Amino acid sequence: MFEGAYTAIVTPFNANGSVDYGKLRALIALQIEGGIDGIVPVGTTGESPTVDFEEHAKIIEVSIEACRGKIRVIAGTGANSTAEALELTRHAQKAGADGTLQVTPYYNKPNQEGLYRHFSAVADLGLPVVLYNVPGRSAREIDVATITRLAQHPKVVAVKEAAGSVDRVSHILRSCKITVLSGDDSLTLPMMAVGAGGVISVASNIAPKPVADLVHAAAAGRWDEARTLHLKYHRLFTDIFIDTNPIPIKAAMAMTGLIEETYRLPLCETSAANKKKLAECLREIGLLA
Repeated sequence: MFEGAYTAIVTPFNANGSVDYGKLRALIALQIEGGIDGIVPVGTTGESPTVDFEEHAKIIEVSIEACRGKIRVIAGTGANSTAEALELTRHAQKAGADGTLQVTPYYNKPNQEGLYRHFSAVADLGLPVVLYNVPGRSAREIDVATITRLAQHPKVVAVKEAAGSVDRVSHILRSCKITVLSGDDSLTLPMMAVGAGGVISVASNIAPKPVADLVHAAAAGRWDEARTLHLKYHRLFTDIFIDTNPIPIKAAMAMTGLIEETYRLPLCETSAANKKKLAECLREIGLLA
């Protein structure tokens, strides 16, 4: 259902720190023009921890409005509270989202039965669910056995794998029938080689067409073409994680004039050395003069 190239889209802020909804619409238009299959607003890259509830809801609404009839929207509506995840997901469902990205509840570190019940409760609302396995942020991995249990739910349709393991993708696909989406840009091609269906990408914020072309080539079995794109943009895929996401991607986008480089505390600008490295990367791949 959600195979292809999806962009974990940034949340652009004005210089005063408010959400720039006009710029968000412009960024989405660039994604559509670049051939991306869908966007994921208010995920990690969209700075979900620092937007308030009203902003969260409006970002999703604006995204759906901008994408309607063109590309899909998988709304980031996860939380470490099941009640909050349900409330956010109900709103996204009513607004017309195509699906929901549900991060592993973070900090409170539920056991596997708690994870199963949490994700099942969200899936019972009826909106297609993409599980989000990111133990580096959530401090808890969704076990393959738990994914296998959840995959039996008709509304649990995919899992975003951001644990950095191609081997784990093989284990999942051996164990159940579910779409796996890479959560690491540099592992998109290796993961697709073993059966993943695409990516939820950070890099596509600044390079939508190359990421879309890579994923579509791999999906069509044009492996030489996909490999060429992977190698050409591999430095970008890695350099955008030289600091905490989304700091580097927003810095890179600001360098190319796409957005204001504005964050909300506790996130802040990266170092001068990192900015120099990012600029070198962008020049190397032709995204900066």
